[in-house]
Amino acid sequence: MKALTVTPGSKDSLELNEVDPPGPAEGSILVDALSIGLCGTDREIINAEYGSAPEGKDLLVIGHENLGRVREAADDSGFAPGDLVVGIVRRPDPVPCAACAAGEWDMCLNGKYTEHGIASLDGFGREQWRGNPEDMVRIDASLEEVGVLLEPTTIVAKAWEQIERIGSRAYFDPKVVAVTGAGPVGLLAALLGVQRGHEVHVYDLVTGGPKPALVKDLGATFHTDSLPDSGLEPDIVIECTGVPSVILDAIANNGKNAITCLTGVSSRGQQTPLDVGAMNRTAVLENDVVFGSVNANRRHYEQAAEALAQADADWLARLISRRHRLEDYAAAFEHRDGDVKVVLDIGRS
Repeated sequence: MKALTVTPGSKDSLELNEVDPPGPAEGSILVDALSIGLCGTDREIINAEYGSAPEGKDLLVIGHENLGRVREAADDSGFAPGDLVVGIVRRPDPVPCAACAAGEWDMCLNGKYTEHGIASLDGFGREQWRGNPEDMVRIDASLEEVGVLLEPTTIVAKAWEQIERIGSRAYFDPKVVAVTGAGPVGLLAALLGVQRGHEVHVYDLVTGGPKPALVKDLGATFHTDSLPDSGLEPDIVIECTGVPSVILDAIANNGKNAITCLTGVSSRGQQTPLDVGAMNRTAVLENDVVFGSVNANRRHYEQAAEALAQADADWLARLISRRHRLEDYAAAFEHRDGDVKVVLDIGRS
C-alpha cells in the first residue's frame, strides 16, 4: 500500500513509497485512512530536525493529524465498521511512568513515550492503519469534512482545561482573552474561548487572506498591532507563535491574576533583551501564572470532538485552505500565502 515516508535524519527524504499493510500486531481495529493534516512538525521532520523510525525500520510513515473510517472491528471493541475515528498521536511509555499509568501520557515523566508519525511509531499518512480501542476516538459523522482538525483542537482543549484548573486556585472570573497567532492552533484556541462566552482578541501580522475574516466571523476581534500596543489587559493569554518577542509580550502584558499559556514551540539560540527583575516583580505582585502545554491525552480528544461538533461546520471548513491527493504531496507542502491548514486526502473520493 502507499505511504508517505521519510528517512529520519536525512533531510528532504520525503517520498511516496510502497509499504506492507499494517499487521494485527499494530492493533485489532483496521482503519481506512481518509485524510491527514500538515503542520510545522511534519516540516521539521522532513528537515531532519527530529523524528525517529520504529524499531528495526529505516523509514518513518509521517502524518499525525488524522481522520479515518473503521473497516474491521470486533463486536466487543466498542467500534463498528463505518465509524469515523481519529487515532491518538502519543502512546504511553512501556514502563510506564506514574503519569502514563494514570492515562496522562501528555505529562510523561521519563520521556519514553512514542508518537505516531513523529517518534518511533508509524504515522497515519498511509492507506490503512491499525489500533486498539484505547488508541482512537470515535467522532460524529457530521465531522467527516473537518474531522482532520481534531488533533490540533486537542492541543487547545488541553490548554483550556489547564487554564481553568489553574484558575480554580482562587477567585477567577475571566472576561477577556488574548490569542497570539492566527494559525490553526490560534484560531481553534479562539473558537474554544468564544464557546466559553469570553471576549476574544486574536493578534497576527497578516492584513489579507482568510484569517481576519475567520476571526471576525467567529465573533472575535482581529488585531494587527502588538498586544502591548493595543492596550488590552487580558485575563487569559494563549500564546501560539513560539516567537520570543511575542512570548515576552504575552507574559508581560496582561491583567491582575492573569494566566498565560504557552503552546508555541520556539527554536533554540534566539536571544531577546529581557528585564528579568521587572518581569518577576510584575508576576509576583499580580499573582500571575505562566505555564507551558503540549500534546493531549484521551479526554482532551473527547473534549475536542465535543467542541468541533458544537462549532459552525462552514467556519471549520474554511480553516482548510487546500486539499490535495496523496500523490500530490509535494504541492501540498509548498508554502502559499493565505494558507491556514493544508490537508492530504488519502481515501476520500
